[in-house]
Amino acid sequence: MPIELAEWLETPVGQYVRAWEQRQVDAMVSNAFGYHAIQLGLPHWDLLQANRIPYKVWAHSPSAPFGTRAGRLICEPEQLPFDSQSVDLLVMPHTLEWCNEPHQALREVERILMPEGRVVLTGFNPYSLWGLRESLPGLALQLPVPVPSQVSPSRLKDWFKLLSFELDRGRFGCYVPLCATSTWLQRWHFLEHAGDRWWPACGAVYAIAAVKRVTGMRLVGPAWRKGHRRRERREAVAPVANRVDDLGG
Repeated sequence: MPIELAEWLETPVGQYVRAWEQRQVDAMVSNAFGYHAIQLGLPHWDLLQANRIPYKVWAHSPSAPFGTRAGRLICEPEQLPFDSQSVDLLVMPHTLEWCNEPHQALREVERILMPEGRVVLTGFNPYSLWGLRESLPGLALQLPVPVPSQVSPSRLKDWFKLLSFELDRGRFGCYVPLCATSTWLQRWHFLEHAGDRWWPACGAVYAIAAVKRVTGMRLVGPAWRKGHRRRERREAVAPVANRVDDLGG
């Protein structure tokens, strides 16, 4: 992940986004259980802090800053160095926006997740007021991710369907105009509640959680045992009927 995003998250508007995403991800990962959890991207930012899974790894691409966190791993999202069905929780903060092949990265997520494993993604919403502003010609760009590289929630939902993911929950947030200073962010803060109520899909960022579902599984053991008991019961009833007839004679 390029360093520009990490630096942008330290600006006033970046901290505003970061605080909102932290709250959403904390709520989405708090009840995820298992043995292995991975955060892919932005290793200096702990988005696994609300989760109780014992083994955690913070992975990032070679171009990202190393930070100081333990459990670091350098890898590319399109080629994850983990065994198939070995991870219970995967958090990806803005990861798909910097992938050369975001759909392939999501395929890798499906490969390494356990059945019923959970993935949590955050990203910029290209259909927000921020995205509209960045698309207007002649204006200086203020977002670290260009609009063409942003992955919309609707595209994510389509990819989830193709990869047998089930959408668990999703939220839009950050309705304040794209401001450079904390003062103006505070002045426009009243739009946060209004936007969440009246135009929720226009939030500047989103957080989405999905669960990997495995289809086509059938348990044939209990049905076989049930039929076997039924046959035993019929065989046991016949001698009783014969004895009753003999007594009646």
